[in-house]
Amino acid sequence: MVLELYLDLISQPSRAVYIFAKKNGIPFELGNVELLKGQHLTKEFFPVNSLQRVPTLKDGDFVLSERCSPSLPPLHTAAHMTADHWYPSDLQARVRIHEYLGWHADRRSLTLSLPFAPCQVLAPLIGAQVPEEKVKRNRTNIDKALQHLEDKFLGHKAFLTSQQVTLADLMALEELMSWLLVVPCLRDDRDWPHGERVEAFLGTDLCQEAHGPIFHIVEQAANKTLPAFSEVYPNMLLRIFRIP
Repeated sequence: MVLELYLDLISQPSRAVYIFAKKNGIPFELGNVELLKGQHLTKEFFPVNSLQRVPTLKDGDFVLSERCSPSLPPLHTAAHMTADHWYPSDLQARVRIHEYLGWHADRRSLTLSLPFAPCQVLAPLIGAQVPEEKVKRNRTNIDKALQHLEDKFLGHKAFLTSQQVTLADLMALEELMSWLLVVPCLRDDRDWPHGERVEAFLGTDLCQEAHGPIFHIVEQAANKTLPAFSEVYPNMLLRIFRIP
């Protein structure tokens, strides 16, 4: 039975799952769920994932409904036979990956996804304004988290947990893409050899394919041509309200 992936490429974890499947030649049926149109909140999507999140992975009777990093290891199964470097068989190497994925999910849920969604895209759609001190505070948190990523996880290695690309590097790259698109000055503040190495491994065509939708959204937001998506206004307001 063919793997089914329900996702939206403006979502960082969705892009990571999509790139992993494509890079490893894992056949799948794509279910495109447009977040800005509120398709994840519809009654049609509820039977697929009652948590109303993407990405959702369905492999026969097995359904993985959480949206973040846990979606990737199940793709690395004996049935799909992906290369060992992604999720090594060595137990200590796997633990290092999970150490990073846990930190990644924690940091992302607290601060790192905030500048893109509420501040740069969602707030202007509904005429809301995020206080400047909150924007500055979250920018400071991003800088601290990036420094922690470099000092704690990367160090002098080529990649985050080893000398080869793993699932941790893919998750980090996709989060980095979101930060750089919406906080362009980060490009001038730091060099990104790690991201460049991961992109080189994945290939330019695949990266452009996966990143195209988010580039398009950010361009529309900058040109003030982004359509109004009234279906998700309540959810937008909630996210903006939760900005620390």
